[in-house]
Amino acid sequence: MTKAAFTTSESSAYDDQPEVRYHFPKTYLNEVKAAVGDFIVYYEPRRTEGASSRTGRQSYFAVARVLRIEEDPAKAGHYYAHIDSFLEFEHAVPFSEGAHYYEARLKKADGSTNKGAFGRSVRPLSDDEFEAILHAGFMRELATWERTPTGVEEPPPVYAERPIIEQVIHRPFREASFRRRVRQAYSETCAVSGLRLINGGGRPEVQAAHIQPVADQGPDSVRNGLALTGTAHWLFDRGLLSVGEDHRILLARSGVPEDVGRLIHSNRQLRLPRREEWRPHPSYLKWHREHVFKG
Repeated sequence: MTKAAFTTSESSAYDDQPEVRYHFPKTYLNEVKAAVGDFIVYYEPRRTEGASSRTGRQSYFAVARVLRIEEDPAKAGHYYAHIDSFLEFEHAVPFSEGAHYYEARLKKADGSTNKGAFGRSVRPLSDDEFEAILHAGFMRELATWERTPTGVEEPPPVYAERPIIEQVIHRPFREASFRRRVRQAYSETCAVSGLRLINGGGRPEVQAAHIQPVADQGPDSVRNGLALTGTAHWLFDRGLLSVGEDHRILLARSGVPEDVGRLIHSNRQLRLPRREEWRPHPSYLKWHREHVFKG
């Protein structure tokens, strides 16, 4: 098994959904096979051919594990790598910082970028390179409210005590990271009500809800999350509230308390994150409507 960097972009011609699958041509079959059973990091390029006007982050943005490979039944010479354990970084990690390149192969002897190596969409990583990227991706500063003796929600990770990959696969670490990322994406504001509740210590009270629960193979991805007040979260988990394809807020035909209408935007539209890559993915919203919603 070998760790690797997988290049992906929402605007690419490949059928990628990084949380669950990576689509690739036969050119990279050997490299992807070597990564089966091991962890990879995802990298988003500046822009791909035929892409929209949105500029890519040129950064590593998530970690995941490769489960298995299957041939693409619809496109000859192409394959799918099936993915689990997807988790976004606390912040994106640029491929280089000053003279330091996280992947040694991307740097020429003269210090310039090796564009030939960069052109490879699947690149093997050494354990040291992989761990350095994860350390950078999950390292963060505590918010003001977290620094107070009574306000600490999650202690900062202590990398020296446990290898970073062991932390990443444990639920407490993943849940805390997911919660912070969803709150950040929605500016600590409920997507249904528009309320931004901050307690006396400065701690945000909005909760992070999985659209497709982890118990039902839902990933810890911002695109599988909604920031909701406690009441909206309760309604959503019980199928009394859902979200349509057009991001319209849906209410069940029965069982919804009479005063719930007061908690919902008057236009019944979900409040979306500013950044497109953080917005709910249609597949997770569809799953909720089909398996949880009682409408």
